[in-house]
Amino acid sequence: MSVAEIDANRNSSSPLAGSKVGRNTAVVNIDLARPEHVADIACLAALVWRAHYPGIISHEQIDYMLAKMYDLDVLRREMIAGITYLRALEGDRLLGFAAYGPEKEEIKLHKIYVDPQHQRRRIGTALIEDVERACAGRTLVLTVNKRNHQAITAYQKHGFVIRDAIVIDIGRGFVMDDYVMAKTVKAVAV
Repeated sequence: MSVAEIDANRNSSSPLAGSKVGRNTAVVNIDLARPEHVADIACLAALVWRAHYPGIISHEQIDYMLAKMYDLDVLRREMIAGITYLRALEGDRLLGFAAYGPEKEEIKLHKIYVDPQHQRRRIGTALIEDVERACAGRTLVLTVNKRNHQAITAYQKHGFVIRDAIVIDIGRGFVMDDYVMAKTVKAVAV
């Protein structure tokens, strides 16, 4: 099966495709990302990481993690492997994205980022709500750097609680020193 066929199958069966959220006078469309969107996702990730993570992790670790996690081939392989990427769009402009997928009996929110110029417009909330709809009653988990107090507070406001603390060696002398946060999501009646 080709990448296009995999994406077509995923897009046609997703309850998320085309959902809209209007908040703070902005209309944001939440849509499924496809392989042709990975360059925009990688660019937005770099923008967000370089604006947000200095002071939390070193510039060297930021560069290393961006290269490791947002290489275009890595993003494409994740999509093929079943990680769903959502895009938050205003017109055709990418304002945010989220990535999630199954992990054992749970759903893991791997990534969620919003353009710094468009934060506090509930775009992150819209993305989280769409991911929650896909959980179908399963627990939603994520990891967050222990020093990322802004994100921890935001996740707590959305009902996530700290479940564990982990340290993962990611190579080149860098570690991810994270909390695992979790939220039990109720199944939504259709």
